[in-house]
Amino acid sequence: MNNIQKIVALGLMMLLIGCGAKHSTNDAKPLFEVLTQQEDGGASIRFFEILTEEREIKMLQNDELLKNKISTEDLKTANFVILNMGEKTTLGYRIAVKSVEETPNQIIIKVQDTEPKSVNAAEKDVYYYPYSIVKINSKKEIVVQ
Repeated sequence: MNNIQKIVALGLMMLLIGCGAKHSTNDAKPLFEVLTQQEDGGASIRFFEILTEEREIKMLQNDELLKNKISTEDLKTANFVILNMGEKTTLGYRIAVKSVEETPNQIIIKVQDTEPKSVNAAEKDVYYYPYSIVKINSKKEIVVQ
């Protein structure tokens, strides 16, 4: 009977181990997320703005494209970067994140501009302002290149 008890105990242990809580490795957030990338709606000059303070980030929550993409927790744990390409005379231009690298002290963002494959004749006095908004899941200093 001692052997039967050992077999039953071993079976119960295997059952408990097999049904135990599983740890997910997907809990970590990505280093960055592109929240929006638009061909129009940005600024007339090329510049990059880094939003680090809660009051600055709260302004983004009022934007129709972003209001459901920024949580209250993000105000404390993330920074945001606005990438403006400047004035363009036709659609098809984009400004995007080429890469993001984390160092011990900084987050380095490399930006990539994309031009349209073919440029149509521009309408007179019509301009477009491509931009992107990126969420960086870190509060480290950000450098844009």
